Amino acid sequence: MQNNYPFISMLRKYVSSSVLLAIATIAALIIANSPWGDLYRQLWSLPVAMSLGDFNVFSHGGHTMSLGDFINDYLMAVFFLSVGLEIKRELLCGELSSMKKALAPIIGACGGMIVPVILFFLICPKNPIMERGMTIPMATDIAFSLGCLSIFSKRCPVSLKVFLAALAVADDLGGIVVIAIRYTEHLNLWFLLASAIIVLILAAGNKLGVRTKAFYLNTGLLLWYCMLNSGIHATIAGVVLAFCIPANLPRGTKFYIERIRKSLNHFPSTTVTRADRNKPVVLADEEIALLKSVESSSDHLISPLQDTEDVLKMPVNYQIIPLFAFANAGVNFDGMNAMSLFSGVGLAVFLGLLIGKFCGVLSFSWLGIKLGIIRMPHNANWKSFASICMLCGIGFTVSMFMAALSYPPVHADLLNDAKLGILCGTIASALIGCLMLHRFLPSEEEMDRLRAIEAQKTAEQKAEE
Repeated sequence: MQNNYPFISMLRKYVSSSVLLAIATIAALIIANSPWGDLYRQLWSLPVAMSLGDFNVFSHGGHTMSLGDFINDYLMAVFFLSVGLEIKRELLCGELSSMKKALAPIIGACGGMIVPVILFFLICPKNPIMERGMTIPMATDIAFSLGCLSIFSKRCPVSLKVFLAALAVADDLGGIVVIAIRYTEHLNLWFLLASAIIVLILAAGNKLGVRTKAFYLNTGLLLWYCMLNSGIHATIAGVVLAFCIPANLPRGTKFYIERIRKSLNHFPSTTVTRADRNKPVVLADEEIALLKSVESSSDHLISPLQDTEDVLKMPVNYQIIPLFAFANAGVNFDGMNAMSLFSGVGLAVFLGLLIGKFCGVLSFSWLGIKLGIIRMPHNANWKSFASICMLCGIGFTVSMFMAALSYPPVHADLLNDAKLGILCGTIASALIGCLMLHRFLPSEEEMDRLRAIEAQKTAEQKAEE
């Protein structure tokens, strides 16, 4: 596939997406509390417009969106499109594709969503405005959590990595449902009807075998605008669009592979000498046609769903999420006292992530294992499994997003407290989780021995067959 992001590809060689996210967060904190803090905050109030006459695509209820709104409502819709594609792929052929596979991460995710909400409700003062943030500690940040786990990649059983990744995906699915239900504003029935018609058009395109990405992405932009103005949160448009993008191959894999082989067999073999290397390549019309046939067949071997997911992966991980973090993580410490983290929203979010996520995932999983509904991940024990549960408290990106939805600018002090709780809860969960993993995971030698035993068993089973 052609690389359309050369700069990001170069950056990817030296910096992981989780490290870039951490850098963006630290930069936001430093700038927000520097002499440029006011300029930093004013930046996100700048208007954003893409107009045709009097019509502005980036407008909500007749009001032009600010740069902050553009990031949180439009760019995060692209992020949720990426998340939706991943969820759909996992449901179709991944770790959520069967009840047997999906049950363990789903049970763990349910505990990781329910317990933090209960803990928040118990700790937070009984104030209706403060209680709007009870969903903030529900999420697990897949990039940060898997980034921490990658430090121990040689020592960590694959089953634990799969469990954490699948749980984070199930968590995202739960978060999407919460956003759709809890953060829906007053509904505009005309825009809601228009959204429903567009969804039907997308579904019809899928059913009729339309595979052009441009059709889905352009229609998806129209869906985003209608949902933005309907009262349903605009990011849901990304998820709905993801589930409308086809995941099937119209003629199956074998047809296109055979077509590629036939084209390559007809392509003339040539010997290139050292002197020929710098000469321009001039192909005959027949050769160009054969190469275009190979290119077309290759494109058809990748489903629109997987192709779109692959195209979005780098800009989402290396542009959208870091920009979102830079725009939203700038906690202003001016006028904030130490008690902000030890009372109210800050404490409820902090403990919800650090204690609620850990206890929720671990307790629900323990109950499921004891009842025989699910099994402990392969090559894991309770200590290593508990270490993974601790990493589930890393709830940065979606938690920040939930905080922005829960506390609008008029409640900036509560939003500030929530962000502080998210940052401290995420950092504490990451540090404690990494210490637990270092202490409880098997050594590299032990893991090599276990892998060798499994490889031998697999070879013996194949020999018997």
